[in-house]
This record gives sequence, structure tokens and C-alpha cells, in this order.
Amino acid sequence: MPSGTLMGLCGSLRSGSFNRKLMMEASRAFDPGVFIDGNLRLPLYDGDLEEAEGIPTEVQALADQIASADAVIVVGPEYNKAISGVLKNALDWISRTKGSPWNGKPVAILSATAGRSGGERTQLSMRECMVAFRPRLILGPEVLIGGASKEFDGDTLTGEMGRKLLGEQMTALRMAAGL
Repeated sequence: MPSGTLMGLCGSLRSGSFNRKLMMEASRAFDPGVFIDGNLRLPLYDGDLEEAEGIPTEVQALADQIASADAVIVVGPEYNKAISGVLKNALDWISRTKGSPWNGKPVAILSATAGRSGGERTQLSMRECMVAFRPRLILGPEVLIGGASKEFDGDTLTGEMGRKLLGEQMTALRMAAGL
């Protein structure tokens, strides 16, 4: 039965990205009452801009959505062996908002890549970026979808192991959120 609010942050802006597809599959597996697809089309972090104009409205809206969600999934590609610039920029901006929206928040990290590793390095990078925010990171099972073009049929994750691990991870996230 659907319940709770799940927030998704996708570090790839491309509408057809495998990470966006994985985020939507995670949402279906979590089965929230409400799913919020976070807008990461933010201005580049700039301390001068922040000083002159304050926190941009869209950044504060994103932070408020994170704070009000029961759980968050962070999904991202591996760009040059690390986190995508889009996702890092969003995390940098959110860190400047008041209220510590991540503190104690159940968070699951997922990734899909064209290569074999499935994004092991990007997940490590994401965890390192998130630690300072003190969320409740779901450490396992890890969802690393390698060779993503062979693991999806259209928008559907078809790989048996990926579906199994995703289901287990979303169950763990749901439990951590008390749902």
C-alpha cells in the first residue's frame, strides 16, 4: 500500500538517462504515496551570488522538499570516476541552507553506468560528500547497475540481480523511514 513521501535526486539531467530510469524504478519499488523528482537545474554555486542575493529560491525549495520527505534516493552516473558536477553543485548549494535538511534523513544511493563497475567510484564519492550532512545512509545492499544498456528494456530494469537488490534496498529504506 503506497505511503510516505520519497524524494529523488538524479545527478544526470538527460531525460533518457539510465540513472533517471533507475530512479523511477526505485520509486516504484519503494511505492510512496508521493514521489518528488528534485530539480537539480540550479545555478552554479557562487559565494558572491549567495552574498549578494541570498539562497536562490529553487535551492531553498529543494532543501525544503528534502526536509519534508520521509526518505531520499540519490542516483547518479559516474563522470570521470566521481560524482557528477550537477549533483555536487546541488549538494554544495543545499549545504548553505538553514535547518540541516539531511540530518537523520534515511538516504539510499544508487547508480547505473555503461561500464562494468556500475558506479562504484561515484557511490564512494557520493557517500564522502554526504557524510558531513549526517543522514542515515542505507549501506546495503548496494545497487550498482553495470552495462546499463543491457539491463534495461525501455524504462524497465529487467536484470534479475539488479531488480532483486533494488527491491531489498528500497525495503531497507522504507524500514529506516518507519514506513
